[in-house]
Formats: sequence, C-alpha cells, structure tokens
Amino acid sequence: MLENVQLLDKYNLRNPSKGTLYFATTHLIFVDHEMRKETWILLPHISTVERLPITTTGSPLLVRTKTFQSVFFVIPRERDCHEMHQTLLRLSQPVNIEELYCFNYKSTPDDLPKSAGWNFFDIQTEYQRMNVPNEHWVLCNANREYELCDTYPNAIYVPSRASTTVLLGSASFRSRGRLPVLAYLHHNKAAITRCSQPLSGFSARCMEDEQMLDLIRRANPNCGYMYVVDTRPRINAMVNRAAGKGYENEAFYENIKFHFMGIGNIHVMRKSLQKLVETCEQNTPTMSSFLSGLESSGWLKHIKSILDTSWWIACAIDSGVSVCVHCSDGWDRTAQVCSLAAVCLEPHYRTINGYQALIEKDWLSFGHKFTSRCGHVAGDPRERSPVFTQLLDCTWQLLRQVPEAFQFNERFLLTLHDHAHACQYGTFVGNCEKDRRDLRLSDRTFSLWGYMASHLNEYKNPLYSPKAHPDLLKPDLSAQSIRFWRGMYCRHESGVHPRESLPDLLPAAVEHSAALHQHIDYLAKRITTFKKLLSGKKEKNLESSVNYQNGNLETVEIETKTAGLHIDNKFIYESGANLSGMECANDDHPLKDTSSNKPQKPNTIPLITEKTDDVIPPNLSALEAEMNSVALDWKSIKNVSECSCSTPLDHFSRKHHCWGCGGCVCTRCVTRAPLPALAAPAPAPLCAACAPITPHSYLNHQEPRN
Repeated sequence: MLENVQLLDKYNLRNPSKGTLYFATTHLIFVDHEMRKETWILLPHISTVERLPITTTGSPLLVRTKTFQSVFFVIPRERDCHEMHQTLLRLSQPVNIEELYCFNYKSTPDDLPKSAGWNFFDIQTEYQRMNVPNEHWVLCNANREYELCDTYPNAIYVPSRASTTVLLGSASFRSRGRLPVLAYLHHNKAAITRCSQPLSGFSARCMEDEQMLDLIRRANPNCGYMYVVDTRPRINAMVNRAAGKGYENEAFYENIKFHFMGIGNIHVMRKSLQKLVETCEQNTPTMSSFLSGLESSGWLKHIKSILDTSWWIACAIDSGVSVCVHCSDGWDRTAQVCSLAAVCLEPHYRTINGYQALIEKDWLSFGHKFTSRCGHVAGDPRERSPVFTQLLDCTWQLLRQVPEAFQFNERFLLTLHDHAHACQYGTFVGNCEKDRRDLRLSDRTFSLWGYMASHLNEYKNPLYSPKAHPDLLKPDLSAQSIRFWRGMYCRHESGVHPRESLPDLLPAAVEHSAALHQHIDYLAKRITTFKKLLSGKKEKNLESSVNYQNGNLETVEIETKTAGLHIDNKFIYESGANLSGMECANDDHPLKDTSSNKPQKPNTIPLITEKTDDVIPPNLSALEAEMNSVALDWKSIKNVSECSCSTPLDHFSRKHHCWGCGGCVCTRCVTRAPLPALAAPAPAPLCAACAPITPHSYLNHQEPRN
C-alpha cells in the first residue's frame, strides 16, 4: 500500500486525483477517498511499465494496458516507485505458464461449475454442420496424436482420395508440417482450405504437395480450377525464398491461379498499433494531429487490406471456386481472412454461438499462438502482435455497417478481446490444441464460454434480424467506410464518449420494454380478477371466499357457503372512494355511470366476496405495494456517473437497471429475484435496496398502525 499517490488525467492535469495505491494478488487498485473513485487494473492486462524522470512532486510511473488504458501515477518516494516497477514487471508477465491467473481463479458459488463451457463446442460437430464428412471430404486419423502436425487439431479433414503417402509428403513440404486441410465447406461444394508456405526455396518441388492441391481442386466437381491465395506481399514471399521457404511455382501446379494480397506481417502490425496508441495518448490532441497520427500509423489501411482479402475469398467461394489460403506459417493472417470470409458467407457465424465456434475452429484448434501473440508469459517481445485484435476490429467494421445481420453487439467483441489477454479463464491460454490438452485446462480452469453463456443478455444486439441477410453479406470497403474504433482504443477516456452511447441505450430500451410488457400482463390479469369480483358472478360449488371491506385487514374473513349473499355491484363501483387503484379511466367501461346525478361516495366499502382461486392481496395497501414493486420510469443512463457503492460507471462499465426502482447499479451490486407485479415468474435484476423485498413481503404488507 502506497499513500499520497497522484493519478494524472490528461484532460485535467491541474487537478490530479490523490489517494492510496493498493497492490492485490490480481489487481493494482488506486482509491481516491475524497472523490470516492476507484481505478482497477488487472495485472495480466499490463502491457508495459515505464519509469519516467523524477519531478518535483515525485517519481512518475506510466502503466499501459493491453486494453488501451494508460495510467500515469506519481509516487512520492523514488524507492517505492522502483519497487512497484519491479513488482509489476514480474507479476504482469510470469515466467511459468502455470502461474497464470486462470490456474488460481476460484469462481463464486453463484457462477457455473468449472466444467461448464468446455463441452460447448466440438470441431467434429462443427464440420458435421457443414455436411462433412461426405463423398469428397473425410476425417483423417493420421493426426490423432498430433504426429502429422502438432499445431493442428487432432481431427482434420482432407480430400477423400488423398493417400497417407500424399499427406505425409505434403506435410513435409510445408512449413511446420501445416499441410492443406479443410477449413470451411460452402453448400455449393466450394471449399476454403488452409496451410502454411511451401519449403520451395528457389527451385524445390514436391510431387505429393502438387497432388494434394489437385485433389482439393477435384473435391469441388462444379469448377475445373481453384485459387491459391498468399496473404503476404509478393516481396516478402520472395525474401523468404532465401531461407528455403517462399511460395508455389506456378509451373508445377496445374489448373491453379495464384494471388498475392499484401497483408503485412506481425512486426508491421505491432509497430502500427504502437503508433496508434501514441496517437490516442496525446495530451492536447488537435484534429490535425490526431488525423495525422492515425494516418501515419497505417492501422486503418491494414484493417482494410484484411477485409479486402476476406471479401475476395468470400466472392470466389460464392461463385463456386475453391480457395487455398496461406501466409508464412498459416496461423496469423490465414486465420484472419478465413474467419472473416466465413462471416461474410455464413449467417451462422454472425450469431453468438456461431462466432464462438468460429474462434474455436479457426483460431484455437488450428493453432493461433495466443500465449505468444498476447504476451501471456515472459518471452520474446517480437512475438507479440495484435492479430486477434484485428479480427475483432474487422468484425466491428462489418457490425457497424450492417448491425441487423449480427446477433451480438460491441460489448461481445470487447469481452472477447479483454479475456483473450486477461488469462482469467483457460480458453485462450496456450498456442495450440495440443498445448491446452497437455496443460489439462478443461480440468484445471474455467471456460470463458461458460461465463458468457450466463451473461448472454449483455451481448445480444437488439437490432438483429436473422432474415435481413440470409446469405452473402456484402460490406462497403471503400476507404471512407473504414472507421476508427473509438469504443476499443479510447474506451477509457471519458471525455470522448457520448453520454448515452447506442450500445448501452438500445439494450436498456429493450429491457425496459420487456419489463413494462410483463407488468401490463400482470395488470391485465388483476383487472380480469377484479372484473369478475365486481360483476357479481356466482360460482357453483363455491366452498371458500375472501371478503374485502374498507381495505382493513382486520375485517377480512374467510367464509364458506356464501352463495346466497346479495351484492349490489353498481353501488360498489360508485362508492369506491378508497379504490382509486382499481377505478377505470376509460369512458367506455361497462360499469361507468353516464348520469349526471351521482350519489355521494361513502367512506367505506361494502362487503365484496371473491373465490380464492388466485393469490390476492388481503387489503388495498398490500395491493398498492404489490403494484408499485415495478418501476414504470427508469433513470436515464446519461445521468448516471457512479453506482450506489461508489463504483464509477463510465463508458465501458456495464450498467444494470433495477426493475424495482429504475435506478442504475454496477455488476457487483445487481441481484436477481422475482417481483410480484410481473406476469413472468423469472427473477428480475434488482439493486440492493429492492432485493430484500420478496413477493411474500408484498402480500403480507400492511400500513403501520397508529
């Protein structure tokens, strides 16, 4: 714990926050007691920790996170600053992978069990959805123990006519043994296959590899040729020839057309993101400096090149031509464009479950190096690269252009990004399927999919319409249509976000509408009940009844065999001075008196008898309390800056409306319990003040006696 630490805000440098810096097992926490503000930083999210030159106020420490948050601390004592710097460096990047957060994370009792989520997706089930295996594609058992390629899944699908000799020969000719295998099969039998670059050098060739690509071409009987897409710039592929790698020689592969697409490598993307972050960190950004920095970073240009390549592949598949995709090793750019092409082609991959299955198949199973690319453990910093971040950015570009085509929202993409780096769940830990199996992650850690399944309502897009784009999704890839994703890269800067953001406003409106509909159904049910009560209908074989008189609980009696009791219902309606909650405001009500001479309403209510076939409040005060248990008006999101527990509610914070009072609370403060004034018995979100009030307490409610 360090006291008298300053937290500088670039938008308010003259008035820094002063408070205490706490160091917890998993978080770095800054608490401003005066302003009642907390800043939490998850240790695995820390990207860099930098000590700056000492100033007159103390020793500055700049902490940058993988979620694009930059926190500038000023620590009074240099020694404390040095110790904090060394501690953060050590704990943010452990040396051993088994020291990661997921191996020590303990879920709360209310959450799903550890096994939940690990069996949600199965690669063979996903291929069966594409009608594979079939006469052209079969399951290959040669990689059952990862002998053919240790970075591929143990279940791979290859052309049915491919022999073991062809498979072994092609694997030996491809970098890392990543031979061409099936990634996606369209209903028109055109296929996306993926692999790594060939070990061709300047003149080497492999007959088995040539046969393998020819068999892939023949697996699509509707077209006599196929494409091989090299996602790299041609110059990069030519340079790799000097290392004994390179690209396919067109003279050796018949009926195949080759295309280079020009997507930069991991080093180019890492430097581009660094420049983008520097642009977003400008203390006094002007329009000119921001646009200039954004342009010099080249980030949007890279996003566009990935989308262009993905769309080119999708168009080829849609026209019935198979495509084989590779980059250098086939686990970065190849994963990006194969996934995005499938998103454009297949509506299933635009749903929540479908997109998660796509990540499981194209990224986790086919060996994207999450641990290396996300920097989970200490290692070569040159292996880090925002490859997965770019996939999510490209998906957001499509989501922004055609929101009705996607079942998920922006929060879904941000959650995937943050948890890929957080290591709280074991889903993204490891570099390939074999790594995860060796670490026994499904037995030792929780799954992100299990967590997200229990919070699905947070990720649903209210604008989603499954019939809007049932087939090919055509994006607008003109330069002016590629936007800067403020919600990702500037999410922690409160000064650049609208007070009511669309991703927050739409779900809140849908939820509010659902609450009101359930309340209307409840009111309709109550009106029906009291309409029968006021109509004076006599039930046959009436054995038990409840009597209401004057709204006083002491006059309520349970009587039997009261069928002979005479009730003047018109008089009851006219004399309901204390029944304001049940009076009808409609002019066409069947009991409305149209005469001008109405008798004076008495102060008491005559005896009313009703059969006890429903749960009915015993008196009017209990009825009023029951009806008021649901808030009709909800507090606007733009007027909420913090929760009742003092947790700040910023642009990225999930805000939950309490169905009982209409206020906003944070995720930690929300609880769920049924409300009596809702037709559905399902638990509703409630704040701490409303949660203790149970349905029974409404039914037993009485006004305090004098």
